[in-house]
Amino acid sequence: MTRRQILVGLGTLVLVVLSISAWFLLSPSPDIATATSTDNPGFVLSADDRSLGNPKAPIVLIEYGALTCPHCAAFEMQYFLVLKANYIDTGKVLYVFRVYPVHPGDGPAEKLASCLPKDRYLGFIDLLFRNQPKWDADDYPEADIHAGLIQMGRIAGMSEAQIDACITSTAEDDRINKVGADGEARYHLTGTPTFVVDGVPGPGGEPWSSVQRRLDAALIAKNAAH
Repeated sequence: MTRRQILVGLGTLVLVVLSISAWFLLSPSPDIATATSTDNPGFVLSADDRSLGNPKAPIVLIEYGALTCPHCAAFEMQYFLVLKANYIDTGKVLYVFRVYPVHPGDGPAEKLASCLPKDRYLGFIDLLFRNQPKWDADDYPEADIHAGLIQMGRIAGMSEAQIDACITSTAEDDRINKVGADGEARYHLTGTPTFVVDGVPGPGGEPWSSVQRRLDAALIAKNAAH
């Protein structure tokens, strides 16, 4: 989804929904270790990345998504489990999710997600996407941002005080903005979601069918090289 990137607003808060994410039913995956691809200088992974899958998988898929992006939510709900079953769980792909902030609500929601243990981060992102109409005041004016994030954090087992501390903290602001700036500089991001397959970005809003074709082609090329 094409939108102009903005810096994370320190005082911006976001709303939430009472719904249980399918992600909370899935087993957590181990953390990714800091790693740099020697075969593909087009991407660098760090200890700050949130990932799913085998760190030694032959293909790395990086998704740049905005938490307020309806297209990102649609991908999560319609196709992510297909990606997980066919590529991640089979050891073919290491999946990495990075927030590319495009609306004021993206920063606070990402800060709240980052307060959770790393192995629960992607489950909470899924919860945010599935409940977007309830907390995303940027696209749904009836949503109450602060009340929504409080409610979402409670679903994750956090107290109201903990949630507010996460949302209002400035500790993550530089990291969030740097991820977005690095994505623009390296991949010339124009929209979300953008999928980077082994260092090669697709267009913003790329459909799953196109991502799947690129993954399959990259796997064939990687297998042929070995």
